[in-house]
Amino acid sequence: MKSYLTELRGLIGNRLLLLPSVAAVIHDHAGNLLLQEKASGEGWSLPAGAIEPGETPAEAVIREVMEETGLAVTPAVILGVFGGREFRYTYPNGDQVEYVVTLFGCRVVEDGGAWTDDETRSLRYFARDQMPPLALPYPASVLFSYTKSR
Repeated sequence: MKSYLTELRGLIGNRLLLLPSVAAVIHDHAGNLLLQEKASGEGWSLPAGAIEPGETPAEAVIREVMEETGLAVTPAVILGVFGGREFRYTYPNGDQVEYVVTLFGCRVVEDGGAWTDDETRSLRYFARDQMPPLALPYPASVLFSYTKSR
């Protein structure tokens, strides 16, 4: 079955697409932030993804985190909603998106083991002063405002 996004891309090609999405802020016991290294070579990001039709943002963040990290989470708080020109991104294949991201502070309820998708190369927790650049400009003050994730 084709995904909703794949079907849309078939209709509009690489043109700019406004995309409702979610991202997860997850911290370890020391307050370090979990980041995902993309297998595509795009660098580091928060566990994140698009909201599918019929899915709530909370359901989407639970699904995306499980797929990309193997962690079962509970979304505990909305840390913000981000979008606009700063959240435009062009993928290596030329697909253009402008994300409208609901950013959730999440609490880990179970470590389910390995991730199940092919988007993740590795996972690592980073201290605020050691974070690599992210593809989208989330404010560090927001990323480290919620540390009750575990």
